[in-house]
Amino acid sequence: MTFGVRILPLGFGEVPGPEVYWMSDWDQWYRLAFQAFLIEGPGVRALVGTGPAEDLTAMNAGWAAFLGERAAFQREPGQWLPDQLTALGLTPSDITHVLLTPLQLYTTANLTLFDRAQICLTERGWTHFHSTHRHPHDDRWTSLLPEALSYLTHDAWDRVRLLADEDEIVPGLRTWWTGSHHRASMAVEVDTAVGVVTVTDAYFTRRNLDEDHPIGICENIYEAMAAHARVNRVADHALTLYDEGQLQRYPDLVVAPAPTA
Repeated sequence: MTFGVRILPLGFGEVPGPEVYWMSDWDQWYRLAFQAFLIEGPGVRALVGTGPAEDLTAMNAGWAAFLGERAAFQREPGQWLPDQLTALGLTPSDITHVLLTPLQLYTTANLTLFDRAQICLTERGWTHFHSTHRHPHDDRWTSLLPEALSYLTHDAWDRVRLLADEDEIVPGLRTWWTGSHHRASMAVEVDTAVGVVTVTDAYFTRRNLDEDHPIGICENIYEAMAAHARVNRVADHALTLYDEGQLQRYPDLVVAPAPTA
């Protein structure tokens, strides 16, 4: 089975250079263009990420405390993810699968809107979330809001799918655990009419991938380099959740058209 992949721009934020490029670019700031992805094929409408909340106050307060006011997340009208689905003639109930990578508020904040989707996240990330009391990077409530956690463990529990390190959502749509950025990070691998598309947060920009230069906010450099190598080996189109340049490389926001049912 083959799929189409549509890029959904969510907004942007600026971060210091060493967060994007390990031990480099100390005097620079980079703009990250946060993105979600809609994967469509016969019987499948899958989302990678649910986007930041409609009200950005809480998330931006946390980012400002960590990086300063310059890092505040900004978006244009219509970029809230539910608005983008509406513009495509869809509702959250039309989504069959939600794939979460990583567990962060900019991917999980709208989770409770998806009342029919199978919610897929790595078993490693889920275990880490529930077994870690203190961590310098994977803070509990910047990963999942309390209401999202309650939703996953109550109303949506029968639809929660914990993914193995190598897994298949449906034929033609696969996942593999990457680590690197967060314990819940994974790559989504999609068969399309124009080849294999990969989507991941294990690196942020094409420069990370092309130069094999790990992200600075990396939990394991060896995992990062292994993810780079595998993406370079398998992907015809290698996408990230943050690279502004890929919005120019795919100006129509569609990597491959959705196949007809």
